[in-house]
Order: sequence, then structure tokens, then C-alpha cells
Amino acid sequence: MKKILTFATAALLSTGLFLSCGKDTKNVIKVGATPEPHAEMLNLIKEDVEAAGYTLEVVEFTDYVTPNEALESGDIDANFFQHLPYMNSFNSERGYHLVSAAGIHIEPIALYSKKVTKLADLKNGAEIAIPNDPTNEGRALLLLEAAGLIKLEPDAGLEATPVKVAENPKGLKFVEVEAATLPRVLEDVDAAVINGNYAIPVGLSATKDGLFIENAESPYVNIVTVKDGNQNDPKVQAVVKALQSDKVKNWVADKYKNGEVVVVF
Repeated sequence: MKKILTFATAALLSTGLFLSCGKDTKNVIKVGATPEPHAEMLNLIKEDVEAAGYTLEVVEFTDYVTPNEALESGDIDANFFQHLPYMNSFNSERGYHLVSAAGIHIEPIALYSKKVTKLADLKNGAEIAIPNDPTNEGRALLLLEAAGLIKLEPDAGLEATPVKVAENPKGLKFVEVEAATLPRVLEDVDAAVINGNYAIPVGLSATKDGLFIENAESPYVNIVTVKDGNQNDPKVQAVVKALQSDKVKNWVADKYKNGEVVVVF
């Protein structure tokens, strides 16, 4: 009996030790991010967040859906990959409760091609690949409109779809694909509108390779996203402060000399 009690006591102490260690997780912040430049920025500031008393864990994702699902479910504390219109659309569609904690940078999207070197050379009936998620598809179509290739209906808005194209002089054909796969289909279409965080890793520079580039006044600022109510959480603010720093600003200026990434703070 004594041995059983001793074992039980040891087990309780062991459990208590485990729970005690588990309490340290309150000083850990898990942030989901797409690899470049978001995860790179987060890895850059790990020491700064640690200096503020928190451990930053970066969880990488390669799509635009999973990091929001993980955030809503509580598997991560924040994410850093999306712009505000996309987050708002996600909330509307899924009934989620995500909010912006801060704006960090913009990654101008651009129209790229492996087959032509200028807009005028796009042939009639050319196939243009665009993202298939609501906000990035609208963003792509607005870019094509700004380039003078199409004209959208007046009420098209930020979530325009091809059915909202009012004028299409060249008879362009829109190929709707997942944003992450756009670089891979670029060889198979005449041109593609590609988001910055997917263009950069494959060596595409908006200013060097883009046929037409989104201007700096775009509303699509990339944000640190959290569940509503956590905007002022000290560990979230520690990450925001570290991201909105001269260290990050200088890193962006040094790495993205051609304007592929532009900070907004």
C-alpha cells in the first residue's frame, strides 16, 4: 500500500510539474504565416519579441485558408499573411471573428507573362490566370481594369468576378485557379495576375517582370490578424511593435530594392 501511495504521490507531483511547465505557454505566441516575406519577417524579430518577455513561434502555411481556420479554432494566436478585404470576406463567408491588429506592408500584385513583354502584345482571346478566392480575384480584375484591358460594371466593387466584366475588347479568357498555384501555371497561359508573396519565391519582381503593377495607393495592406478581443493582448502588441520597427523597415528596403514589398508604417 505504501508503494502504491508513493507511486501515486510521485505521479501527482509529476503531473503538477507538467502543469506548472504548461503555464509558461502564456508567454508563447504562435503566429501563422506564409513563407515569404511574412515568415521571414517574423523570424527576423524573434529576439525582439523575446526581449519583451515572449517566445515567438512561427507556424508556416502555404495557402490562404488554413491559417484563418487555425486562428479561429485557437490553434494559433495570430496570423500574418492577408490583407483586410480578404479577412473581411472570410469573416462574412465563415462567420469568423477575425480582426486586424496592425497594418505592416503591401506587396503590389502584377500581371506577369512568359509569352509577351508588353500589354499591347496580348493577343485577342488570350488566357489570363487570376486567383479564385473572392477578394484576390476582385483585386486581379481591378488591376486588369487599371491596365485598360477590361472595364468592370460600376457596382463590381472589391470582390468583382468575371461576370462583372462589362467590356472586354480583346475577348480575354479568365482562368480561375488557387492563388498559390499561379506561378506554376504561368507557362501554360498567356499571362497571370500573381500575388506578391507567391511571385517573390519564384524570382518574379513586380517592377522588373510585371507587365502592369498595382500602385502604392492600394487598399490591400497586409495585416497582423487576431481573434476579436485579442487586439490589445500584450504578446500580440509585442509582435506588432517588433514588426513596425526600423529593423524591419531597413531589412525590407535592403532585400526588396525593386519595390516588391513596401512598408506602410
